[in-house]
Amino acid sequence: MTAANRVNLAPGLYFVATPIGTARDITLRALDILASADVLAAEDTRTLRRLMDIHGIALEGRPMVAYHDHNGAQARPKLLAALAAGKSVAYASEAGTPLIADPGYTLGREASEAGMMVTAAPGASALLAALAVGGLATDAFFFAGFAPNAKGARRAFLAALREVPGTLVFYESPKRVHRMLEDALDTYGNRAAVVARELTKKFEDVRRGTLSDLVSTLEGETLKGEIVVLIARGDAQVFDESDMQLLLKDALKTSSVKDAVASVVAATGLPKRQVYQAALELSKSAGDP
Repeated sequence: MTAANRVNLAPGLYFVATPIGTARDITLRALDILASADVLAAEDTRTLRRLMDIHGIALEGRPMVAYHDHNGAQARPKLLAALAAGKSVAYASEAGTPLIADPGYTLGREASEAGMMVTAAPGASALLAALAVGGLATDAFFFAGFAPNAKGARRAFLAALREVPGTLVFYESPKRVHRMLEDALDTYGNRAAVVARELTKKFEDVRRGTLSDLVSTLEGETLKGEIVVLIARGDAQVFDESDMQLLLKDALKTSSVKDAVASVVAATGLPKRQVYQAALELSKSAGDP
């Protein structure tokens, strides 16, 4: 059990990240906020109450407001009124970081537009945990949330992401993940992929392979728990030295060395040092009599 401290919180909205599995995956600051906020709001109040009980945080008569997809329009004015009255309001998602596939977005936007302080106590996130253990590139990634349920809509949704130059990250239901992987294989071809399930929990399971491997190995298997799917970026165009030189020459006609280098690095993915040295040599050559 971790003892939380009562602290004086400034009036405002505090988005509090909560564990995605293991209850101790929460920050000391998050516990302090939960122990001190004037008003508590949660996507699932039962989950937040259990978490507070585990960490020895008493409610002590403070209001706890349910705030989720189905009651946001009714609950939001109450929370905004509390903020307007100079209260501190802590909002916790059911698991993970608020606003990531979570209904807190509109609350945060309206509080901010009303001039209220909006801040975050960062912490656990399923998408970041999956990227950490998945073994796919993390230098660039795109979080796409949940794919649509209907097959046609799901295929169109996946197709729109085909050219994203980074690892694709999805949340998925265990009931639909098989169909989603089949559609991904048809849409992207046989890219590398990862299915991460029950992250940080007792039965954590991370499957790595190609999309066809995963479709085959998961066929007929009944999965349970929260699932994150990672899909590798598509094959990128390969740029060589001559390609870089041509792009640099063109960019240097209208841009400074700094801007030309930045644009060529972004276009090719080549190391900045390599591009910068080439740009300096081209500039020097252009200035020679």
